[in-house]
Amino acid sequence: MREKTAGRLTAETVEDISLHILDIAENSVRAGAKKIEITISRDRERDLLRVEVIDDGRGMNAATLAQVRDPFFTTKHKKTGLGIPLLLQTAEQTGGDLTVDSEPGKGTRVQATFGWSNVDRPAIGNMVDTLMTLIVGHPELDVIYCEHDGGRLFRFDTREIKHQLEDVPISAPEALDAVRKLLQEEMQLKQ
Repeated sequence: MREKTAGRLTAETVEDISLHILDIAENSVRAGAKKIEITISRDRERDLLRVEVIDDGRGMNAATLAQVRDPFFTTKHKKTGLGIPLLLQTAEQTGGDLTVDSEPGKGTRVQATFGWSNVDRPAIGNMVDTLMTLIVGHPELDVIYCEHDGGRLFRFDTREIKHQLEDVPISAPEALDAVRKLLQEEMQLKQ
């Protein structure tokens, strides 16, 4: 569902956290990333959810970095850059925050925190579909996904999968089916 209010996009445009992650990851791909690391951590003691996306893309200079929170700034061929500003708004409305660290030639790190039990925190959403979208759309990309929930850790790395597949491309239908099944069985943070 996409909502517009007075001709502008709102936070409801991105319905869950997995879609924010996909938007940030696609920005990473456009910035030339060959590897993207996505981490989702639930800190029960502090009642927080932390989402981190790290890439090895081109990175941003200080002038660009200073403008990433501005919805009217974009490096793409469109008039607005809503990804970071909407993620920031979503994080702040749950009592969380957003940081973006970047350096030219060294990539970018986006970290958002959300109040886990805050009524305004969107659901994590369908991370299986988000990861599959990245794998299908960019089979050359190395995607590392980590999920921490208390003492439980799930780690998925397409480099390991590609190594196990040997001569079968990760984009082959049978490989994609196996990857989807693995992700569906192992991923637990769904709220």
